[in-house]
Amino acid sequence: MDRDDAELMFQGVERQAESVRTGKVTSRALVEAALRRIARFDPALGAFRVVLAEQALAEADALDAETERNPEQAQGPLHGVPIAVKDELDVAGQVTTFGGAANHTPVAADSEAVRRLRAAGAVVIGKTTMPEFGQWPFTESDTHGTARNPWAITRTPGGSSGGSAVAVAAGLVGAALGGDGGGSIRIPAACCGLFGLKPQRGRVSTVPNAHLWYALGTVGPLTRSVRDAALLYDVLAGTTPADRWSARPVTTGWLRALETPPGRLRIGYSAKPAVPGVRPHPEHVEAMLETVRALRELGHDVREVSPRYPDATASFAAQFCGGVRAEAVAVERPDLLEARTRSTLALARLFPESAVERGIRAGERLAERADRMFTTMDLLLTPVVAARPRPVGALDGAGLLTALARSRPMVAYTALWNVTGHPAASVPAGHGTDGLPLAVQLVGRRDDEVSVLRVAAQLEEARPWAGRRPQLTAR
Repeated sequence: MDRDDAELMFQGVERQAESVRTGKVTSRALVEAALRRIARFDPALGAFRVVLAEQALAEADALDAETERNPEQAQGPLHGVPIAVKDELDVAGQVTTFGGAANHTPVAADSEAVRRLRAAGAVVIGKTTMPEFGQWPFTESDTHGTARNPWAITRTPGGSSGGSAVAVAAGLVGAALGGDGGGSIRIPAACCGLFGLKPQRGRVSTVPNAHLWYALGTVGPLTRSVRDAALLYDVLAGTTPADRWSARPVTTGWLRALETPPGRLRIGYSAKPAVPGVRPHPEHVEAMLETVRALRELGHDVREVSPRYPDATASFAAQFCGGVRAEAVAVERPDLLEARTRSTLALARLFPESAVERGIRAGERLAERADRMFTTMDLLLTPVVAARPRPVGALDGAGLLTALARSRPMVAYTALWNVTGHPAASVPAGHGTDGLPLAVQLVGRRDDEVSVLRVAAQLEEARPWAGRRPQLTAR
């Protein structure tokens, strides 16, 4: 049974949905397999804040009954597939904790992203762990504990969508939703060997919130494959009038777009971080250079560049502080916020709402400057993070300044693209000498997720990464 469960969970959501559609497996069997793996392995991993076992089984039974009643009726693209959701997204009947202890009342309705998952037939199996308000690239919470990298449980899975990354990398679910306000999809994807695309700002709705950390934040999935990510973006893409930002609509479906090769693209590469004073780990540079060789073999025009990155510090800091303040104002018990969060809120006093809006406008000017880089190239290739995944406990006893200092190597390549809004993805690139995954980042022009996905799919075909799995130990 253990081997069968692993085969089901590691095959990814597209194949899981196909298995349900063709009658090879029921939704209930999929959910039961996921629940068994969660019960066996998650106590040692800390991926889930809450597991919705009874609710998920009931949803699965309802979907199976619907299939029996109407076998000819078209099913949603995720019909019967269990998916996990980061704990900053509302799931009806559950508390949205934002990784802390300050909320205790269940919400009445799903967030728009979760509503779209359910409309596509997905089963929400649980909510995943995160640091409070997603402030840190380490998934460590005073209230909900520490998430651990399934490739080496003494190491961090990154953050802030670390619980979601752990759940997928460990084969507890086929995919999970995360959020990215400074690298929080790409960083844990890189640490855990997954594909993680931060979409263009405004691509996926943040409702019931008008924004996620103002112009910084986006919602998106972590998956084992590029095709699974494309399938999920087919489901998730689109906003509502209540969203502050809305991306330019994609003219074709995301999965369908993968059917067309990208052609010969101009791809620039650079190991230069966008944050001064940070040096990349040599194995990250070598992973990038190995990817350069693979891209040249695929026929692309790949050249080293020296980007003149704009300084995004002020714009990012204003929106980071404003975003944490906006979420803190909305919780029920602000007195229960972590000490580091209270320090962030003290810092946020330096950034009143007017300063946040100035930071947003400054970010738009920076985006225009970044656009100039893409007049001579179609994509930019860089490392994702500068440092190897550090031992868990990065936030133990750390005040705000220490936490910020420890975060710098993790966000040195990612945060700029949150300020500018450009799409960017973490693409697996093998494993380091420490046994932990390596990754590279592909950054695209504004609204051009399709080119990122197409080239990532080429790399996946050239050097498949989904076959290698972490060796898990039950606690």
